[in-house]
Amino acid sequence: MGRPTRVSRALSQNFLTDRTAAARLAQLAVPRRKESPLLLEVGAGKGALTELLAPRCRELHAYEIDPRLVPALRARFSDTPHVRVIGDDFLAARPPRAPFSVAGNVPFSRTAAIVDWCLRAPALTDATLLTQLEYARKRTGDYGSWTRLTILTWPRHEWRLVGRVGRRSFRPVPRVDAGIVRIERRRTPLLDDGTYDSWRRLVELGFSGAGGSLHASLRRAHPGRRVDAAFRAARLGTGVLVGEVPPGAWLRLHEVLAP
Repeated sequence: MGRPTRVSRALSQNFLTDRTAAARLAQLAVPRRKESPLLLEVGAGKGALTELLAPRCRELHAYEIDPRLVPALRARFSDTPHVRVIGDDFLAARPPRAPFSVAGNVPFSRTAAIVDWCLRAPALTDATLLTQLEYARKRTGDYGSWTRLTILTWPRHEWRLVGRVGRRSFRPVPRVDAGIVRIERRRTPLLDDGTYDSWRRLVELGFSGAGGSLHASLRRAHPGRRVDAAFRAARLGTGVLVGEVPPGAWLRLHEVLAP
């Protein structure tokens, strides 16, 4: 028997060893078996989650960047023809042109880059990612506040916190608990493509901090009366902090202020 593979700190490896948590993540990623025609797993590790995802999809591409883990992964799934183990960086992959899903226990240090890859993929239908709990809560509004990225992407993507996983479910044990983020591309966007540029400009101006408040920032580009009318329509006080404005209120601001 060979020696166990040492964990790579450079790759931010924390293997999910709790089978109950892994099964829950697999079920959240693909609620109905065989529903997903193509699933990409980011960070397959030793295959604990891969094993549970495989029966739930028609084709599974399991990405693993650590070359030390790839031979054992390929041997483990050599009799599972619809599972393809890819020894490469997930971030270097070209997004499939056909509809696909993403799932995985994300290396905490690479979360932002992986999420960005998912958001930029035109054919992505959904992503179910195990991230640091703080990241999951911030992006989904669980703290009662919303980030610029969440608001920018909200018309096309819905963000939800769908689960939590304690830190002792991993080896080695990380310093923090994890959260399961579910990002779903909307079948019908909340805004037409033609108005998305004005949405982006509004959100970026609002989060710019110019003027010291959201109300003051928006007045830099829009007449004061229109901004006041927009705040009334959104039922916002003029002193509201930009992070406290929920996505629905941003949509109402846009309705009034869009050219």
